[in-house]
Amino acid sequence: MCLTITFIFCLIAARLIYVQLCWSNELKLRATDQWNREIPIIAARGNILDRNGVVLAGNQSTFSVFLRPNAVKNAEYTATVLGGIFNVDANEILNKIRGGKISEITVARQTSKQAVEKLVSYGLDGVYYARDNSRNYSYDDALCQVLGFTASDGSGIAGVEKFYDNVLSGKNGEISYTTDIVGIETENPTVIYSEASAGDSIKLTVDIDIQLAAEEAMKSVYVSSQAKAVSCVVLNPQNFDILSLVNYPSYDLNDVPRDDTDRLNALTRNSVISDIYEPGSTFKVITAAANIEEYLLGNTNAFSNSYIFNSSRTRTVDGTKIKCWSNHENGKHTNQTLSMALNNSCNPCFTDIALSLGSQTFYKYLQNFGFGNVTGIDFNGEALGMLVPQTAVRDCDLARIGFGQTVAVTGIQLACAVASAVNGGNYYVPRLLKSIVSADGKSVAENKPVLKNKVISDEASHILAEMLEGVVKEGSGTHAYIEGYRVGGKTGTAQKYEDGHVAQGKYVSSFTGFFPANDPQYLALVIVDEPQGTYYGSTVAAPVAKQIFEDIIRIKNIQPFV
Repeated sequence: MCLTITFIFCLIAARLIYVQLCWSNELKLRATDQWNREIPIIAARGNILDRNGVVLAGNQSTFSVFLRPNAVKNAEYTATVLGGIFNVDANEILNKIRGGKISEITVARQTSKQAVEKLVSYGLDGVYYARDNSRNYSYDDALCQVLGFTASDGSGIAGVEKFYDNVLSGKNGEISYTTDIVGIETENPTVIYSEASAGDSIKLTVDIDIQLAAEEAMKSVYVSSQAKAVSCVVLNPQNFDILSLVNYPSYDLNDVPRDDTDRLNALTRNSVISDIYEPGSTFKVITAAANIEEYLLGNTNAFSNSYIFNSSRTRTVDGTKIKCWSNHENGKHTNQTLSMALNNSCNPCFTDIALSLGSQTFYKYLQNFGFGNVTGIDFNGEALGMLVPQTAVRDCDLARIGFGQTVAVTGIQLACAVASAVNGGNYYVPRLLKSIVSADGKSVAENKPVLKNKVISDEASHILAEMLEGVVKEGSGTHAYIEGYRVGGKTGTAQKYEDGHVAQGKYVSSFTGFFPANDPQYLALVIVDEPQGTYYGSTVAAPVAKQIFEDIIRIKNIQPFV
């Protein structure tokens, strides 16, 4: 018996020691919480700026309204007033007040100053308000799939708003005051004010003037071609800064269609980064780059520009016939060099190159150019693309990859690959963030360019860029030619596949171009998905790139190079 009593006494003593020494701080906090109530002070979210400091996303002062049921004196009257002012269900509020299980109810978020002034005029007990912020986007639908938007609580849920939410979000403060045990404010409450800390702003690499010009050009071709969708990316080939990124159709960031989930998901998808497609002839830039570099390295399987490709318009590989888009009678297959093959976009010539280089060598370049992998752009949801594993690739696959079939890429992958092919061979990590700026305007951090790898030599890059300038001067890209400016580029027209079969009458028309050809500063990739009527990249996409380049020339007051 004595042992039992002693054991129980030891247990009680141990519990007492634990409560006094180990649990005391938590119990103090619980007690303090029972005798105090807090009103949150929402931190200002950081702005999103373009590269020149123009505000793309900012804040409007709005208010959140809260209700503490225990402090309400007239439940029915309070519920009726709140329902009328904030357009909420009065009966639902009344049930929550009478339910006794909820200590605090959020009545409204991001409501107007006028609504709060009307609320104050009623002098309702148990109702409080605090300032919060609602997001305001300066250019409505421009850059919408890049910027993204925020939730009702101010947190980022799409685009750079989400990716850089930890930077943009500040630290909320609060006003704490003493209450009695049921939550009613005491007669002379002790008030403690904890200040909120604003979030940092981010400065993007985007140039809003170029963005608006590109938006206008893409909307125009969307209408004129009756396309399913259009997209475009403009970047600086010298460091892979994203200067513009357009997806259309778009939506108004100040009127997000939150009630239609399917529509919202479709409109907010950044297809340049998240969707893959078969690039077609724009991919020939990469095949040509690999061939030129291997020729300069002394690989006897590579072709010089003086080499004359077989003039036949067809090749048969593993029983599969590969043919060129043009008819033999038009003379485009006679005595073709590599430059001419690029000008004429001749599939058999690039089949010859891919097969001659072989899978081991060709795949080395494909991987160095980033295909089958993410670029590392600072944005959620980047797709890998699709590349047949080298161990499984057949000759017929390799042949088709050479001219942009049997491979799928994202727009950002192809734009970066072409940029590195013509900028001297330097592949950078593409970036949307230029720098982080504090609330008081001071620079917090610079996001400097990161060189990923060297894909080809300066000499090979220079030769290729010169050839691609020829494509625009006298080849399939003449619709992108600008008098007095050295523009290079490559067209692409690819059939679409559905359920493993060619979808009749469905094409992706594209053009990737850059200028000046001898020192590229601007590169654009234009993609037109399922244009109706005329569908060749040379006639659908190339003129759009020309329009964008002409707008850049005007915006930046770039003088003729020649």
